[in-house]
Amino acid sequence: MPEPFADYSISTDKGNLQIAVIHHYLSVESYWAKHIPIETVKQSIENSFCFGVYFKNEQVGFARVITDYTTFGYLADVFILEAHRGKGLSKWLMEFIMAHPKLQGLRRFCLATRDAHGLYTQYGFKPIVKPENFMEIKHDNFYTPQN
Repeated sequence: MPEPFADYSISTDKGNLQIAVIHHYLSVESYWAKHIPIETVKQSIENSFCFGVYFKNEQVGFARVITDYTTFGYLADVFILEAHRGKGLSKWLMEFIMAHPKLQGLRRFCLATRDAHGLYTQYGFKPIVKPENFMEIKHDNFYTPQN
């Protein structure tokens, strides 16, 4: 392992995930899941292929792939905590995800991002060629408490 990552590790063991860290980041710091309930986070983890990034035993990053492991994957909830950014951890995490044996041979691998296009293009992600072929149901501010 390169020296800058000597105290870091990546694991797909869900038993190592620190739900409180993941929930705090998603519900407070992310732009895509503000106010997400912890039960929703738990269920999303239960139904996804998850990757935790750890500094010693402290969780500092996360990503999950919603997948059938055969034809389709959707990369979601990718983050590295602010105190650990700028060290190349997001690139290392992406390399780990893209090389994982369970995710090889997918016909389509998608994601949505507002501001990390530069990172994801390094791993082969491109704008959708025919966006007119895609449809969605999207609920903006889904987790925001209503008055």
